[in-house]
Amino acid sequence: MRGSPRAERTTPGRGGCLLTVVEPSKREGGSPTGVVGRCLARQLLAAGRPVRVLAEPGQRGGWPDGTALVEGSITRPGECADAFVGVDAVFLAGAHPSTAAQALSLMRDAGVRKVVLLSSHGPEYEQANPPETWFWLAVEKAVEGSGLAWTHVRPSAVMGAVVEGTYPATGSDWPETVRAEGVVREAFLREGHYPFIHEEDLAAVAAAALVGDAYTGTVLEAVGLPLSTRSRVRSIAAATGRDVRTVELTPAESAAVWRGRGWPDGAIEVTLYALAEYGRRHAELVRWTLDQRLSVRDIIGRPLRGFDEWAARHVALFADPDPPR
Repeated sequence: MRGSPRAERTTPGRGGCLLTVVEPSKREGGSPTGVVGRCLARQLLAAGRPVRVLAEPGQRGGWPDGTALVEGSITRPGECADAFVGVDAVFLAGAHPSTAAQALSLMRDAGVRKVVLLSSHGPEYEQANPPETWFWLAVEKAVEGSGLAWTHVRPSAVMGAVVEGTYPATGSDWPETVRAEGVVREAFLREGHYPFIHEEDLAAVAAAALVGDAYTGTVLEAVGLPLSTRSRVRSIAAATGRDVRTVELTPAESAAVWRGRGWPDGAIEVTLYALAEYGRRHAELVRWTLDQRLSVRDIIGRPLRGFDEWAARHVALFADPDPPR
């Protein structure tokens, strides 16, 4: 049933959470809302919390049993206002600056108490630009001015982004090239680094903010350590049990490959900049990550999951479709 909180299965009541999920986007700084959302739904349900999901059509599949599904888009909140009724907290992912204030007003009117925003890493840098150009910062400001209790979660890149084809561009074509040729081609292979967080860890941060009040009014930097490009390739090789060759491209060559796969110039520029910057300032940025308080480990109460574990779980993405017999 479209636009109704009685769409499928269960209906959240007291203490229930609404998760918003949108189609994959290659916008710089975006996260795979479906990948993260499904992890979050499983964790909340396991903790005994009712879960409702407001999902765009392409994101309706794969949710755990017990999830109440509503078809609709958080970017068109006027069409699905009933989805906000009867929930205590909202995990706001995929919001757009042009309609965020309307969505938040509808939440407040429906009795929602708290919003946990899935933001992006580094929206404060948008302050140097005219406000009309803000994206992530604009949504954060809308949440802060909504009158609702709020927490911002600012994640680094998500390991599972490659599953949905969302930011960053690095690694986005590896499943195809590793499966077909056993090769990775990319710029900054030697010195490149990029910070990644496992989607289960990001979901655990969001869950902690949704079910408790300890993080109300705070910004949580949900960042993982910078991983070298070569270490990510080694993890995939170990998971698949095959040799994976590497071919170093120039930044311009990588940009051309990504552009041909539909990546916008902004996302390409940010990806290339970050690969080089995290390589050049590796020690400094590792220290910045470790010095975060609260750290991700502080929040979730356990060590973070690594890329080896992620690659082993997603080996099918990279497996040779026709292995030798």
